[in-house]
Amino acid sequence: MADNPIPFPAEPWFFEPGKPRLADYPCKVADASTLPNLETSLKAIGEYQRRLWANREKAVLLIVHGTDASGKDSLIRTLAAYMDPAGFHAWSFSRPGGAEKHHDFLWRVTPMLPAFGEVAAFNRSHHEAVIAERAWPVWQLHRYNWEARYASIRFFERHLVQEGTTVLKFWLNLSADEHRRRLLKRLDKPHKQWKFDPSDIEAWERRDELLGYAEEALAATHLPEAPWLIIPGDSKPNARAIIARLLADKLRELAPEYPSADKALLARYRRMLE
Repeated sequence: MADNPIPFPAEPWFFEPGKPRLADYPCKVADASTLPNLETSLKAIGEYQRRLWANREKAVLLIVHGTDASGKDSLIRTLAAYMDPAGFHAWSFSRPGGAEKHHDFLWRVTPMLPAFGEVAAFNRSHHEAVIAERAWPVWQLHRYNWEARYASIRFFERHLVQEGTTVLKFWLNLSADEHRRRLLKRLDKPHKQWKFDPSDIEAWERRDELLGYAEEALAATHLPEAPWLIIPGDSKPNARAIIARLLADKLRELAPEYPSADKALLARYRRMLE
């Protein structure tokens, strides 16, 4: 097929615990001409996702975080373009409510995890429990133990990896100027207004506070087995090109071939049909 078998390096995008401030990571790509071709990567995702689905041995959990208007929804829609819907699912997690807040914070995401052979995309995730819930707590603050939650997330993600699920975690790094521009677009464009929520403005006003919580959470949950990748988010096409190629490379690694067939059995069925 037409995709590039030479791996696209993920290391340049890794979060560095010694560099915890998101402001120290780029929001723009220095040279977009060096980025992989998006359409080629999407076609590769479709092919290798079907191979993953056919083999039913490994799973992929794609976690996407970022500020409001950072492009999470459109990114996931783009990545899904060529995937077999039977083996792909996407879920969005907002502030816990109803039965969710009467269970431990991992309860609501556990049923949505991918089965072997599947790719699942989380638009926000269990990490909201150590980012957004610090700004908008569900319970009185004295009931929270953030360090314990960090430890639970590390254990949870290590468990997933050990059992055969690859965990890919992306933070879409959006500059304040671009964040403001996109919020204004939600107000001004009729086809965007349905996405606007008053909480968007409160989150904008508390942007520095929320990014501080995110920085602490990223540092506490960045694992060798499940690292955070900080993706420049000011250009949606560039962010999509980077993440699509990284996902394509991972799927290629997990499911390089379709399952081998029983040649004798196929020959027998052919004789029955001829």
